[in-house]
Amino acid sequence: MKALIALGSGLLFGVGLSLGGMTDPAKVIAFLDLGGQWDPTLAFVMGGALLLTTPTFRWLLRLKRPMFEQSFYIPTKNDVDSDLVIGSALFGIGWGIAGLCPGPAVVAMYTGAPKVLAFVAAMVAGMWLRDQVALRRHRRQLAAAPQSSPADLSRS
Repeated sequence: MKALIALGSGLLFGVGLSLGGMTDPAKVIAFLDLGGQWDPTLAFVMGGALLLTTPTFRWLLRLKRPMFEQSFYIPTKNDVDSDLVIGSALFGIGWGIAGLCPGPAVVAMYTGAPKVLAFVAAMVAGMWLRDQVALRRHRRQLAAAPQSSPADLSRS
């Protein structure tokens, strides 16, 4: 049942992105072009999403637990670090250049448009590269951390 709900949610999200025009790179670029032929229609799509999402999240978080999980998974990290700044900048640059962001790009893959397929391939490669960098960083941190021996543990 959980997988069916996830599939239905994903399909609903994809249909909403398509109907709202978020999968059309030209429309997105026109929305981002504040100094030129600005197209404000996507602001209404995003505003409509916020009008629905905000009260729904407030209601859901009042529940003791989600329907298909033991607890809610709410992020606790709220600091601004270099990963966040760099990731946000790359996201914005990619959105501005291609007129696509991850969700709409995955939905737009059905078109088979080379630009969309290239964007998704670059996005997947970027996610893989980011994971590799994070893994190396984590390994370096582990190697640099002082190692404790069983004798050290017995003294504490």
